Amino acid sequence: MADERARHFRRLRRLRRSARRWSVLAGGLTGVTAVLTPYAGIGLPDAIWAGAAGSAIAVAAWRWVDLRALAATPAPPALDPSVAAARSRARLVAAVERLPVGSGVLGEIRRFRSRLELRGTTAAQAWARLDRAALTLQGLSGRLTGLAEPAVREAAEADRSLRDLAARVAGVERALRIASHPPLVEVHGTLTAQLEGGVAAYERLVVAAAGYVAEDARPSTEHPAAARLTEATDLLHGVASALAELRTPTTPTARG
Repeated sequence: MADERARHFRRLRRLRRSARRWSVLAGGLTGVTAVLTPYAGIGLPDAIWAGAAGSAIAVAAWRWVDLRALAATPAPPALDPSVAAARSRARLVAAVERLPVGSGVLGEIRRFRSRLELRGTTAAQAWARLDRAALTLQGLSGRLTGLAEPAVREAAEADRSLRDLAARVAGVERALRIASHPPLVEVHGTLTAQLEGGVAAYERLVVAAAGYVAEDARPSTEHPAAARLTEATDLLHGVASALAELRTPTTPTARG
């Protein structure tokens, strides 16, 4: 959403320029009408000049009325700098996402930023494992169809939940560096154990997904592509043998 205050002043400037243009045009047409009419008398061309001048005067008057009304309207309050920055960032992200590789670039930037936020904490290693597993699952997701689709949705939900848990573990750990508090130490241990267990379960899911894709793609005997290549090879061998026989000269038999 655009800044309402900036939009208000842009509209005010446009109205002012429009009112000035129509005032100049109305003045010019009125002057031409006043000069030409006494010499040529009142005819059709003079009526056209007079009508054009009157129309320009009316439009100019309307523009000035609109301008005064808009100028009397209080301008919307200025946006908070943080809100303006957030809107600008959202517009930039939307523009980048429309590019062919925009989603991948933004995803890599978000992962890098999250990695920096967790650097130096015990959650960093678990987050790195989760990120590797998530990238692996993303590469397999296009083939996880049919019965595997619910598992993909569950994995996406688990990924968001585990990343949030990693951020909480890092936040509690930073608080412990300021002042050690026994209940907080216990909470940190519990959250860390939950994070480790969740990441391990996610990795097992990715391994199972890879097994599903492998079994789904494995044929019962020979891959169809290999069978077709074998048939094409035999065909080429047969054609080559036939051409060789045609080019071999035949030896005439001797007569007694």
